[in-house]
Amino acid sequence: MTASAAAGRVEHWEAGDGDAGQRIDNFLLRRLKGVPRSVIYRILRRGEVRVNARRIGPDYRLAAGDRVRVPPVRTAEQRPAPRPGAGLAGVLAAAVLYEDDRLLVVNKPAGLAVHGGSGLSYGVIEALRALRPGDPELELVHRLDRDTSGCLMVAKRRSLLRLLHRLQREGRIEKTYLALLAGRWRRGAARVDAPLRKSILQGGERMVRVAADGKDAVTELRVVQRYVDSTLVEARLVTGRTHQIRVHAAHLGTPILGDAKYGDPEANRRHRERGLRRLFLHASELVVHWPGEEPPLRVAAPLDPGLAELLESLETA
Repeated sequence: MTASAAAGRVEHWEAGDGDAGQRIDNFLLRRLKGVPRSVIYRILRRGEVRVNARRIGPDYRLAAGDRVRVPPVRTAEQRPAPRPGAGLAGVLAAAVLYEDDRLLVVNKPAGLAVHGGSGLSYGVIEALRALRPGDPELELVHRLDRDTSGCLMVAKRRSLLRLLHRLQREGRIEKTYLALLAGRWRRGAARVDAPLRKSILQGGERMVRVAADGKDAVTELRVVQRYVDSTLVEARLVTGRTHQIRVHAAHLGTPILGDAKYGDPEANRRHRERGLRRLFLHASELVVHWPGEEPPLRVAAPLDPGLAELLESLETA
């Protein structure tokens, strides 16, 4: 934290090469040590943080040379940051699917947020930073919903973060999910091209719906297995919008089982009696096509035992 920002003066910072590609909320959280997370998100919501004299949202990604205006902020009482408990540390250690000197891929458990906030001291990224002090530049490459499990990429270097964001924009990172849908499909595959619009409800909850004026969103679905009253599909993201697979599945009339927000309550109840206690959506595989390198990096995440056991118990059609 800079002393002048805490002392009641407006700060102006310039983003360097090492900051390029970083989200503005993460940039501020790192710079404003001791400032409560709630304060940082409040000044972002109110438009008090400006980049190049313009209002931006918390998901804005910095470019080298961006001028960041930060209003005066208050610091919290300085207390040692709590360390993740032994249970969480053990879960994350066991969840590592792939690691080299630049990249970490973990099998994120369902129910664990990718970042803290809204009363959560730790998400995956905060826990990893606390557990790995030798990796000071850890950053999420992408996000998964709290209730979604599976492959999550974490960059160890800002240079790799920028590269992976570019590869995502160029369609050179393939993300495949497994989802169990309510109802039976007659078709073998589908391509859903339905724009999505995100809104924030009064309580802060995010809701997404299909809307003609929304952002382009495309999901490709392929049947893996048909059951008596459900269908296991493989979903490949062509675009990466908030709640995209969940909303597209519901748009087709076959919502993901266990989805309390967009799902079918009666189908959810039946499958809860069969043992489904979570959203059946799992990021099963990542494929990264590195520039000038072959073969691509391929990382797969196994289903957690609860989902695998549910599938074993279902009657095939």
